Parts: sequence; C-alpha cells; structure tokens
Amino acid sequence: MAVGFSEDVRSAFRRGETDAVVRMSEAKIARAQAAGDPAGEVEARYSLARVALRSGDLAVGAARAQDALAVAVQSGDRSLEERPRHVLAAVARMSGDLVRARGLYAESIALNQELGQFRTVATEQLNLVFVELGLGNGDTARKLLTGVHHQVSENNWSEYVPFVCLADAVLVSATADHRRAAYLIGVTDAAFAAVGQVPDPDDAVDLDRAREAAIWALGLPVYTEEHARGLAQTTSAA
Repeated sequence: MAVGFSEDVRSAFRRGETDAVVRMSEAKIARAQAAGDPAGEVEARYSLARVALRSGDLAVGAARAQDALAVAVQSGDRSLEERPRHVLAAVARMSGDLVRARGLYAESIALNQELGQFRTVATEQLNLVFVELGLGNGDTARKLLTGVHHQVSENNWSEYVPFVCLADAVLVSATADHRRAAYLIGVTDAAFAAVGQVPDPDDAVDLDRAREAAIWALGLPVYTEEHARGLAQTTSAA
C-alpha cells in the first residue's frame, strides 16, 4: 500500500470530507484488487467503514469492517487486522453494547502491544475511557485518562491533544460539573479547529451528549459564556 493513500484518506476523513473519502476509497479498492495489494484494500475498506459510522449507519460500518478484516486475515499479515478491529470495537461502543466494546478494545490493545504500536495502544486506552464511563466506572475511566495524558505529554504526541481534551470534557460532564464541562467543550472545539479536524464519529456522539447536558443544566446563556472562555484558551494553558 502506498503510504500516500493512507495519509491522504485519513487526513480527508479527519477534515470531515466524507465525499472525498468515498471517492478515494472506492477507486483504491479497484486498484488494490488488480494489483494484489491487500494492505491498500484493507485501508480503503476501513475508510468506508468509518464513513458509515459518521453517517450513523452502524450495520453498514460493521459489514465494511468485517470485509476489511477478512482481507487482512487472508493476507496473513497481523498488522492489517488492527484498523478493522478498531472499527468493530467502535461499532459496539456506539450501539451501546459496552461490555462487548470493552472486550474488543482489550483485544485491540493486546494486538497493538504485540505489534509494538504504542501510539495506537494509547488511542484504544482513550476509547476505553468512554466505555468505562458508560459502564459507571468513573474511577477506572479517570485512571485510564490520567495514564494516556501522561503518555501524550511524555512523548509529545501533539496529535492526541484534541482527543484528550474531549475525553476530559466528557469525564467532567459525567460528574455533573456542567459549568466546567462547558468550558472544556470550548477548549476541545478550539483544539480541533486549531488542527483543522473534527472528532471521530464515536467520540462525537459522547461530546454531543456532554454539550446537550451542559446546555440543559446551565441554560444557553451560561453555557455560551463558559464555552467562549474555553474557546479563548490556548490548549496548553487549558
């Protein structure tokens, strides 16, 4: 698989350019099948699965991820299984099957540890924050987030900063501190805007819930004021 396609299609997805992702991925599948390039085909099918999740079609997202996983397994390259398995865990999370999601994320973490992909381990640990919160395990979620925050700071993984901000906002919302949640949602929105990205589909669902809860609890004027304070903060200062 050409590295350029992977970088281009993932960047387009993060910018929210869904139509471009679909065009690029469908064309890549045809080229990859003709060239006997399973890595390229897996990346393209994974990208289409993510598009389905962003549109809220979990069944199609799961089917496309399963197609990608089948190609990966047939190739015999374990590293190709990582992205499809990540999507299947996200489907379970978004569908509310949190016990299954926890197990799938744990399997994904184990695979990435085996592959030495420690950035992706951190990603899946961050996803587990939301799962544990949903299961009512606030202390476990907080410990996971603290661990990821340490890794991000220690390794200067700046691309993770918006996602850590988002997880922090959702965690604070779960404690019913809606004023601070509104502020942190502003920080999160600013952090994503600063890098020209939008949240991943599963994260967006949790962020929207926190936003709606804060507006309901505080009223729109107070929410808007606190959110604006967050927007005005630099990410490092926040």
